[in-house]
Amino acid sequence: MLFSSHERAPEEGLTAEQQEYLSESYLRAVLNAGSSDVTANVQWVNQMQAYVETLGSADTPYIPVNFSSDPRSDASGDGSFTEVGEISSWPSSLGLAATFDPDTVLQFGQMASQEYKSLGIGTALSPQIDLATEPRWLRVSGTFGEDAEMAGAMAANYVAGFQGTYADDGDATWGTDSVATMIKHWPGDGAGEGGRESHTNAGKYEVMVGDNSAEHWSVFQQALDSAAVMTSYSITLGADGEPEYAQRMGSSYDDGKLTALREDNSYEGVVVTDWGVTRATTDPDEPVIATAWGAEDLSVEERHFEIIKNGTDMFGGNNDAAPVLAAYDLWQEAYEAGELEVDARTRWQQSASRILTMSFNIGAFDNPFLDLAASQAQVGSQDKVAAGQEAQLNSIVTLKNDGAITLDPEGDWSDKTVYIPQTYDTGFNGAFSEAEYTEGPSIDVEAAGKYFGKVVTDEVEYDSEGRVTGYTAPDLSDVDLVLVGMRSPINGTSFSKAGWDEEAGTWYPLSLQYGTYTADGDNVRRTSVSGDLLDDGSRENRSYYGASSAISNGADLDAFNRAADAVEASGRDIPVVVALKATNPVIHTEFEARADAIVVGFGVADEALIRVALGLHESNGRLPIQFPADMDTVEANQEDVPKDLTPYTDSIGNTYDYGFGLHLDGSVIKD
Repeated sequence: MLFSSHERAPEEGLTAEQQEYLSESYLRAVLNAGSSDVTANVQWVNQMQAYVETLGSADTPYIPVNFSSDPRSDASGDGSFTEVGEISSWPSSLGLAATFDPDTVLQFGQMASQEYKSLGIGTALSPQIDLATEPRWLRVSGTFGEDAEMAGAMAANYVAGFQGTYADDGDATWGTDSVATMIKHWPGDGAGEGGRESHTNAGKYEVMVGDNSAEHWSVFQQALDSAAVMTSYSITLGADGEPEYAQRMGSSYDDGKLTALREDNSYEGVVVTDWGVTRATTDPDEPVIATAWGAEDLSVEERHFEIIKNGTDMFGGNNDAAPVLAAYDLWQEAYEAGELEVDARTRWQQSASRILTMSFNIGAFDNPFLDLAASQAQVGSQDKVAAGQEAQLNSIVTLKNDGAITLDPEGDWSDKTVYIPQTYDTGFNGAFSEAEYTEGPSIDVEAAGKYFGKVVTDEVEYDSEGRVTGYTAPDLSDVDLVLVGMRSPINGTSFSKAGWDEEAGTWYPLSLQYGTYTADGDNVRRTSVSGDLLDDGSRENRSYYGASSAISNGADLDAFNRAADAVEASGRDIPVVVALKATNPVIHTEFEARADAIVVGFGVADEALIRVALGLHESNGRLPIQFPADMDTVEANQEDVPKDLTPYTDSIGNTYDYGFGLHLDGSVIKD
């Protein structure tokens, strides 16, 4: 019933701490958050499996370790395509959604599961299938977009691809290639008020102001063949600020949410908490991940007890059996007092049956050990690497092409020069680290060098601390193309408390534009829907009316303007192409009119964007989310309702609505 905290270093082998929780707390579900190095993983997995074999006895049944992983196959942050021998890279989930092709997701699941299994990973902590109805939400990139029907179809195929072992005739059963999936985060976590994220107090509330819970559920209902479900962190409120379900508590403590899953949807698989829900920010040891929203006044043991009462089976991020055993005693006391219908042994056996079924289905007991040569043959094999590259290319969306890009798969740019401007990002403080300042070319220069004869960039001036103080654009006399990399405006990370200045006790808006946004429009809430209940009976107001945004990569817009200005100053007709690396919708008013072409990638390598920007591959992707006209329509949107923005219409008349995309000849892609 324990799911380990993040293990980030397989190359260190079996550690004393791991031996302790395996032997003393009987933990058997280990979260592998390390690299995909085949040798390191095979050695670590085999060491751990051999160790737990020694723990079996007449009194202690042998149970192998079930390794799990968060998504590790998306190309986000990659410069070049992966090579054969490296784990294959694919678009992010949002990028897969941009293909509008559930069959691509099925293919991904079939191939990625073989790589996972070859790394010893038997459970995928994915897919994340929250419906992306709030455009500012910090986890939009992990979703399948904002259309429930499409997201549900892709979720179902993801589950089928990972969990099935496929015969030559296409029939699938549980087998040697099967990896259990864990759909998350029930009952949907995409409606955080103002886009704030529930990993921290800043975003612990989601608001169903449009009374649209059923549509969020519907995505999960299409994927309930999944072996496991992970619950969300959020406290869910209705438009009146009152609980949408049963309690003003996070999902693991809200029996209304779990009843809806177990009873209304007849789900009999494993239910797992997200990590850290049995720890609270008020606990004396000040845990890093602490998300016991609404359960702060309970003891750790009581939190485990309440969660098990609600039908949950496993505790994410808990390496210690003691509170689970204490919850067993609390359960038995309540049963003997007539407060519960079944005794503790029966209830614990119910969870054990579900958990063991998941392990049996993936063949964990049959052969828990890995063969290094066999694993090396599977991870990063030619067919998987090629399929991942093709999926990346097919996911890229062309929003604008004013004659700058011509489709020519055999095009040769080896005698051409490209100018790629520089940018920087100031970063954000988070739970695990202080803000990291980064700077460099806006597109990976090594990847660009594969296609161009010469790559030029800005001259950079630095201060004594290595921070950028100024840029000078290069001479463009011999430049044939300007390629500007931009990212969605970055408001923070899941652990950065984005939207809340904790020290000042004030709130500020998340924004989808690069320049400073001040939230003083008519659609900005003066009184928030969410907020803590105060001692005097009133409710905290989390409104950010009148406050301004905090974007860490505003320099991306400066990079674009510097490049566009340099082209104008040159007097030459040099195409300016934007390669937008998107994690959220972007408001295009600040730069679109000056760009000759805009291509968008969702979690793809820079090389994929370069290939489409040069016309070496057709553009086939479509927007899986709306790109809004301005922040006014964003403020007017209801967090739980999809497609309720006014989309941006560009300078040549195209509207960046859900499903929009252009082929490189300028024709709109049709269904």
